[in-house]
Amino acid sequence: MLGQVLKPSKQFSFVGYWKKVTLMLWAVTLVCFYFADTEIIALDPWSELLLIGQGFIAPDFFATEYLLQALWQTVSFALLGILIALILGAPLALVYHKPYVAAFCAFIRSIHEIFWALLFLQIFGLSPLTGILAIALPFAATFARVFSDILQQSPITTLQTLPHGTDRVSRYLYGRLAHVLVSVRAYVRYRFECALRSSAVLGFVGMPTLGFYLETAFRQGHYHQGAALLMLFIALIGTIPYWCRLKLLPFYFILAIWALPEIPNIDGALIWRFLSQDILPPMFQNQTFQSHGLQSSGMSGAEILSQFGDWLISLLSEQALPGIIATLLLAVAALGMSHIFALVASAISDKRLSGGVIAQTNRFLLLILRSVPEYIFAFVFMLLLGPSMLPAILALAIHNGALIAYLTVRHADNVAVSAHFNHKIDGYGYEVLPAIYPNMMALLFYRFEVILRETAILGMLGIATLGFYIDSNFAEIRFNGALVLMFVTALLNIAVDILSRRVLYSKNKGQLACAH
Repeated sequence: MLGQVLKPSKQFSFVGYWKKVTLMLWAVTLVCFYFADTEIIALDPWSELLLIGQGFIAPDFFATEYLLQALWQTVSFALLGILIALILGAPLALVYHKPYVAAFCAFIRSIHEIFWALLFLQIFGLSPLTGILAIALPFAATFARVFSDILQQSPITTLQTLPHGTDRVSRYLYGRLAHVLVSVRAYVRYRFECALRSSAVLGFVGMPTLGFYLETAFRQGHYHQGAALLMLFIALIGTIPYWCRLKLLPFYFILAIWALPEIPNIDGALIWRFLSQDILPPMFQNQTFQSHGLQSSGMSGAEILSQFGDWLISLLSEQALPGIIATLLLAVAALGMSHIFALVASAISDKRLSGGVIAQTNRFLLLILRSVPEYIFAFVFMLLLGPSMLPAILALAIHNGALIAYLTVRHADNVAVSAHFNHKIDGYGYEVLPAIYPNMMALLFYRFEVILRETAILGMLGIATLGFYIDSNFAEIRFNGALVLMFVTALLNIAVDILSRRVLYSKNKGQLACAH
């Protein structure tokens, strides 16, 4: 009898699955935050903050020369990058189920756009091709993965109703694509917003986009000018539904191609030297020269392999390993803070809990925070707090937390509550939060991969992540070392993506919404 009473209770855990995941996330976040370098070094941050605030109170929209040109170049790079990404990514989605295609796409999208730009800079220089291809390649790999997931969700019953003998193209268009066209268009629109942010950030490596003028303004202390540029960029993203209409896209593409800067002449010999010599480890460069009769290395094959092993071990131990540790510390700390930010911000943005005025104000604030690239946030925080991991953690947490909260609130608006809902925090926690929390966590762990990628590029601001070592190798014309570290970065992102998926789907497979 006692066994019959106790048996049903074994079906319920003392602590729920998502509570365990949340508590584990917060514990790991505290550990990473403890070991991270979060020291505030700035001598007088409040004075700098006051100057920045004055800049936003009285922005100077006419100080930047070629302002309209920079805005349009930002849009042009994003438009053309998305177009090429769709041309490449859509066909790959049809064969994404093949392991080698999925592995190739995972590797390509794991490397941030700014690293692709640094690589293409060595081949094409400050050419429009550098910026467009830097956006197109990782976005194409992302489109392939997401479109494949979306197509798998389309029903197959329509295929059975098509007339006998219908060709494969028609069966695909009417039997599969027609069901998911709305989801595909929504995702393309979201990726275009991401492309605008990436296009702006490419200005930090010299491309003629808005980021170039933003960095110059903030670095020189011209906050009135920098505030105006940032406001224009936020307005550009916030008004996408109004100016980026489907009917206008052909006109935009033609105008984008026409308005591109002049493409400089490309020296084929320099490209061949870069691909056949510069990216190879030093000992193999000598061997290649020897095979062309230009010089003799005088070393045997065993000696060359021994030198290669020493070079690789030194690179991995002195740069890759400390870079990985710093990257993970920074990424996990930012992930936990993003979760807390999203949890609080989504509750404040719920009209049933905080009222219409407060909710709408907070939603507008979320729009602003998610529109500003993390790189710009980190740059401003570094001016205020000094060069440590703290500015990067705050930048990543604010941007990603705002984005997760924004998407979570849209989901919460569709959650029906009972007639007994009391419009207080306990009612919200009892009826609304359990319904939206799994999807919030899915978004959070999907953003973990994005945070890791963004963490790497923040190394260009001097934070000793993998991106710091990659940028240093490019600056010192050691392209071979940069490529090895980019490969390590890609493997780290793939490993984190696999781990995130296991955490998300180990409990209840199929119950989570698509988090892309």
